Parts: sequence; structure tokens; C-alpha cells
Amino acid sequence: MIPETQSRGGEERLPSVNIRIVPNPRTVGSQPVPPQVQRVIANGERARAEVRTWPDCNATPLHDLATLARELGIERLFVKDESNRCGLGAFKSVGGAYAVYRVVADHVRSATGRTPTSRGLMAGQYRDLARTLMVVCASAGNHGRAVAWGARLFGCACRVYLDESVSAQRAGAIAELGAQVHRTRGGYDRAVQQVATDAAANGWTVVSDTAYPGYTEIPSYIMAGYTILVDEIDAVLDDVTHVFVQAGVGGLAGAVCADLWQRRGAARPRFIVVEPEGAACFAASIGRGGPTVVRQPYSIMGGLNCGVVSTLAWDVLEHGADAVVTIDDAAVGPTLTLLAQPHGNDPRIVAGESGCAGVAAVIGTAQNAEARRALGLSETSRVLTIVTEGALAETRRERRTSIRE
Repeated sequence: MIPETQSRGGEERLPSVNIRIVPNPRTVGSQPVPPQVQRVIANGERARAEVRTWPDCNATPLHDLATLARELGIERLFVKDESNRCGLGAFKSVGGAYAVYRVVADHVRSATGRTPTSRGLMAGQYRDLARTLMVVCASAGNHGRAVAWGARLFGCACRVYLDESVSAQRAGAIAELGAQVHRTRGGYDRAVQQVATDAAANGWTVVSDTAYPGYTEIPSYIMAGYTILVDEIDAVLDDVTHVFVQAGVGGLAGAVCADLWQRRGAARPRFIVVEPEGAACFAASIGRGGPTVVRQPYSIMGGLNCGVVSTLAWDVLEHGADAVVTIDDAAVGPTLTLLAQPHGNDPRIVAGESGCAGVAAVIGTAQNAEARRALGLSETSRVLTIVTEGALAETRRERRTSIRE
């Protein structure tokens, strides 16, 4: 394991990012995609077809940060910008809302023998059946907004559980979409437990992005929805040598890794998982050789502040990830500033705390000679990462004008 180091070198204006690298000894590198990975995103094509029919869910931008790449000593830096996905400001909108669609559609099919499309449900078909459903989830903000939005689109009721540490602004953004907001104490993982208990007692349907034994179908829908990100950048993937994707419970990282692997097979790029140092459950799991719980995780990157890995994500990343890079919370502010006030002609990106983690990890790795060697990063490297969320204040303002009733 490479010891924790402070990045140095490069331009003075670049953030200094403390990183730790955990290489994955079980990565299978350039081997073809295994069957268990293919199964995780088996619904990807169907999910992408449905999502493309949703209001204001056009493809998000893929930026080429040429100046930052030059400063970091790499050839290209591509950034997929999810800061205004579907007007909700985060990648999670496509996963959570698609899972709600599937829950409602499956309910209708069980009752009528017919499977409605997204457009049919949005137009009010089977409204009386849909409104008998209550979907529930735990969230740090973005997943709850996605599920609440999906419930509004497809006509069912929604209840979102938020730990007391989640800001009133994030809670308000969820309530604006018509969901009930229930506050809990004890952190995100405690909220997950409360959701499971209440759902079992009331006959509600849990829409969680965390898979665990006996609960995999709905998380697989969510991960299938996330594959639209890869589909939108497929044209540039032949030019990519490294992919950095942040992980909370791992749904996005697992989906992107699996879809890249399926599309590119043995020619897939190196895949690096990014986590906060204070909530590094995948780093712990890679280090110990199996899913490992991080007790009392903490990070200001709220969407990544998770202590338990999703079993579906682990099925992919156990052998699909080449390494985990952790970053500390001190990197967040300077990286947000760099993205919002970019160098040269690079585009301006207004990211949220969790959203900037991938970029911060690339900066930290590129500025550290030992880390560069460990991950094979060089002046010919072409790197892809994802800004997974925008700043909440801006996304709420955008949403008022972009999401149709």
C-alpha cells in the first residue's frame, strides 16, 4: 500500500490533495467481462430507452479540461458534468427515478397483465393503481430527490428518511417534489435500518441504492439507470486510459465499471474508485478481501459518507477496480473553487461537495510521483472522471423552470 502523501509540484494555483492509494490485488485487469458483472447491468438497454423519454433529461455535457490536463502533466482530462441532470442536479436522478418506474410498472403488470411505459404513466395511465403504492428510501439528499421526483412522475406516494445532519435546504428540495420527509438520528446507515423496519411494518416498497443479501432487484434497476452516463460518452471511450469514479455505497462506480467492461472487454481502461478518507468502505473492503463495514463514517462529502458497500457494486468492483484512491475533506473547498474559477479556457463547472471528488483524486494522483507510477499515469494518459452533483442552490433554481408538472 502506498502511504498517505501530500501532493506537491505542479502549478501553485492547483489544490494540494492528500491521497492514499489501495491497489486491488484481485483485479483481473484486461480479462473479458465475467457473467456476474454482465448480470448487474442486464437491464441497461431497457433503462436507457425509458430515461430518454423523460422530460428535460437530455444528455449532460462532457467537458475537455485542456488547461488543467496540461498543468497536471497528462494528455487529456474529460469531465462528465452531471450538475444539472434532469434539472435535479445529480446523476442519481436517472437511477432512483428509473427504479420507481419499474416498481410502479411491475405493480401494474401484476394487477392487469400489462406493462405501462414511462410516458403512459406520466400521462396518467393506471393512476388509481399507482397511487396505492408508497415508495420509501433513506438518503443524504440526491437519492431522495431522485426517488421523490420519480414518484411524482409516475404517480405513487413517497417518503424519504433523512438523518438530522442533512441540511434543511436538502430536505426542502425533497419536500418540494411532494414527498414526505422523515428525520432520523444516528447517521445514514441508521436511516437505512429505520426504512427497512417501517417498510416491513406498513407494506411499503423500499427503493434503496444499497444491495444486500435478499435485496438486489431494485438496486440493479438503479444501476441500470446509471449506465446512460457511459452511453453518452461512448464515442470518446477509445481515447480513455484511466477512469476515476467516486463511491458512496458504490452504485455509480459499479455501474460505470460494469458497463465500460461490457463495452470494451479486455481493452477497458484502468478503473479507480474514489472515496473520502473518513468513509472509505471500499478501501477497507479491498484491503481485507471482502465487504467491510466502516463504523461511524464521516465526511463533508455527504453523498459519499457511507460505511457499507452495496453487494452488487462489490460483485463488480472486487475484480473490476484496479485501485481505490482516498482523499481528505480538506481537498473539497479548493477543488470546488478551481472548477468554478477554471484556468485558461477550461469551462466553468459549479459542483457540489461530493461532485468534485473524482477531479480532486485526479489532481492528487497526478501531482504525486509515487502515485503516478502506481496507477500508470503519464503525459500520454487520457483520464475520464465525473462531476456527480451540482451546487444545491443552483440546481433548485434550475428545477423550478425545467421540471414539468
